[in-house]
Amino acid sequence: MATIPFPAPSRHLISVDAFHRMGEAGILGPGDRVELINGEIIDMSPIGVLHAALVARLASWFSQKLGRAAVVWCQNPLRLDDLSEPEPDIAILRPRADFYTTSHPGPADVLLVIEVADTSLAYDLGTKVPLYARHGIPEVWVIDAATRRTRVFRQPVGGREPGPSAGSGYATEVSVEPHEPLACAGVVDDAGGRLLVELSRLLPTLG
Repeated sequence: MATIPFPAPSRHLISVDAFHRMGEAGILGPGDRVELINGEIIDMSPIGVLHAALVARLASWFSQKLGRAAVVWCQNPLRLDDLSEPEPDIAILRPRADFYTTSHPGPADVLLVIEVADTSLAYDLGTKVPLYARHGIPEVWVIDAATRRTRVFRQPVGGREPGPSAGSGYATEVSVEPHEPLACAGVVDDAGGRLLVELSRLLPTLG
């Protein structure tokens, strides 16, 4: 007897607006570490001591160097489209007069996204980097917290236009050792100078 194929069950995707209403209604509480990715609520890994220290050190360094030239957005929402609102560890944003009080930043506001990975390395590389590429985020750094080695992704395939047709990867990917200088072409200081950071100096490895 031939097997009758049954269609796979469809997923009920949640919009960003519905996601916010769940928070307002108390369905998601302040202590719930979640983000919305492609219409699905994803539990985020607990923040370890090393992860927290590296994010704090980077945020402090960027804030000191950039001044008013950019906004350092630390573990806050980034609205990519109606179905995705990740919370990158750090996003460097274009300055805006209202300092993003009237709406969360979108893809066109972002100069650089930084994800610090300890237990989340596979998720960051396999899910979040392609998501950022599809929405035209110009550059992404994924830092391995334990080794300080950084994977740098540049030139999203399909250009800066957000949406599913914008591509799903980056044209260039390089691995930068902690003693090598890191720089983002789109991020400059108040005087227009290029920013260089060496993670081995900023937060040395232990042992």
